[in-house]
Amino acid sequence: MVSVACATGPESLGQPPAAGPEAVATNLDVPWGIAFLPDGSALIAERDNGAIHHIPQPGVVNNVGGVPGVAARGEGGLLGLATSGQTVFAYLTTGQDNRVVRMGFDGKALTEPSAILTGIPAGSIHDGGRIAFGPDGKLYVTTGEAGDPALAQDRSSLGGKILRINPDGSIPQDNPDPGSPVWSFGHRNIQGLAWDSAGRLWVTEFGANRLDEVNLIQRGANYGWPTVEGRAETPGLIDPVIQWPVGEASPSGLAFFGGSLWVACLRGQRLYRIPVGGDGSLADPAPLFVGQYGRLRTIVAAPDGGLWFTTSNRDGRGSPRDGDDQILQFRP
Repeated sequence: MVSVACATGPESLGQPPAAGPEAVATNLDVPWGIAFLPDGSALIAERDNGAIHHIPQPGVVNNVGGVPGVAARGEGGLLGLATSGQTVFAYLTTGQDNRVVRMGFDGKALTEPSAILTGIPAGSIHDGGRIAFGPDGKLYVTTGEAGDPALAQDRSSLGGKILRINPDGSIPQDNPDPGSPVWSFGHRNIQGLAWDSAGRLWVTEFGANRLDEVNLIQRGANYGWPTVEGRAETPGLIDPVIQWPVGEASPSGLAFFGGSLWVACLRGQRLYRIPVGGDGSLADPAPLFVGQYGRLRTIVAAPDGGLWFTTSNRDGRGSPRDGDDQILQFRP
């Protein structure tokens, strides 16, 4: 396991790879979810206004509709996106809850959404919101405890969990409890999840005052919040594989690309590259682009062999720069 205080070497100075990032899109309003379609084009969700844009190629941004009922407050709003063929799934905050909906997309417009998972606790903080399809074809949903830490340990609550559902919203029979979508629990606020080439599920998790985390997820396991923050070696609780001081991370998006995990950091204003060994061991994280683009929210592996990442300088906690918010792409 790795505990990171500071990194050394050239990359610790935030030097980018030889091919620096280029803008895919600029002047966006808190881009949060990114999902690619079968033709390689992308859909982008804007958190605060509930809009979804289609990017058929870099520099071309078309509004194709939005999700009605989005209640953007604090960290909530229109958050994660996922796709299965031409079906689009979105995680959003409403006036009553966080929920997952699905829509069709014909290349020009979205159909009306229908809810497939409701009742996730919502608040002005800790709304989770990342969704993605796993190698098993199931939809994984990360949730926060909405500012009520006790919910993370409450197995009857959907807050502070990773949830696993079928694409129609039903519960897979091989879940830990076949009557519940809960896959793992004891989480504070997860905004990043990715599978490596061996099918292992990794997530990034925001700490409270001390330590942010990268966790390797086990079916049905308890990750400790609010009993512990960071590594505690407490029987029955799973420790993080990597932990950082919160000022160096606040990790949001997570992607697996080129044999490494890539972490987009908000307060830390950097990307981390973390090589993954064949046995699942993680090498020391190397920071890139430190402070160059401000707060970084989302990172995804693009079908064309690059990485896309988003700035989040217009989210109320950053300092917007010319062109913000942006989607940037680079090839490590």
